[in-house]
Amino acid sequence: MPPIVTPSSSESTPSPAQIFAIANQKGGVGKTTTAVNLATALAAVGESVLLIDLDPQGNASTGLGVSRSERSPGSYEFLLGLAPLTDCTRESKIPGLSVMPASVALAGAEIELIDLERREHRLADALNAPGADARQRWTTILIDCPPSLGLVTLNALVAVDAVLVPLQAEFLALEGIGALSNTVARIKKNLNPKLYIAGVVLTMVDRRMTLSQQVEADVRAHFGDLVFGTTIPRNVRIAEAPSHGMPVLIYDNACAGAQAYILLASEFIRRRRTATESPSHEPAS
Repeated sequence: MPPIVTPSSSESTPSPAQIFAIANQKGGVGKTTTAVNLATALAAVGESVLLIDLDPQGNASTGLGVSRSERSPGSYEFLLGLAPLTDCTRESKIPGLSVMPASVALAGAEIELIDLERREHRLADALNAPGADARQRWTTILIDCPPSLGLVTLNALVAVDAVLVPLQAEFLALEGIGALSNTVARIKKNLNPKLYIAGVVLTMVDRRMTLSQQVEADVRAHFGDLVFGTTIPRNVRIAEAPSHGMPVLIYDNACAGAQAYILLASEFIRRRRTATESPSHEPAS
């Protein structure tokens, strides 16, 4: 397999880690694919990365080759306070990339969280608990959220610094991001004053199709510089990679999809540095 071509390692961010939620209330937009491959690209440039799988479907765990029998304890136990951070994370097959896997038990967390004290802050409290030191253990933490705006996603948005929004290049794309933007604004006001939207990533882009071009133009007109310049194309290798339990950057790093995620990681690093230097943000509306 040829070596992965990656962004310059000199762009790596220092600790303490920044934490990003990768979220969209609409499913099938490339959310998990973006989480897995962005995490892989960041690890490839020398960062120490933790990917937290908060989606009960566990697709990020599958995409990193974590078997069903190896997923407990994981994000469910961590969120409910049943196990510490060290027990809930494990090294992936990608050097520098750790994963907190999701099991089917996470599906019941929405109900179990309702009656718990500080129910919106469970994840933040666990990450910041004495002895956890999550921000010191890794340089970047990514959280793959479920495709909904329930209590599990709310916990992620309270715990993170910023939100990265994958957006499929389709006609109804703006509807989902509008609801998410409103949620981010409410959480920023009431629960997490530092929260902001780090950017919008257009996924499944097919520039041969007029509709895809129109959607991209509309999204860029509406959100301006918030939209990443890098777009992720429709690519069969991206679709094939999870069935082999590996990111597309490992499965076929020469394909168009893998190269797009490498470029996205480079742009992500540059934007993150700019945000750190100028930490005044307003979420999109």
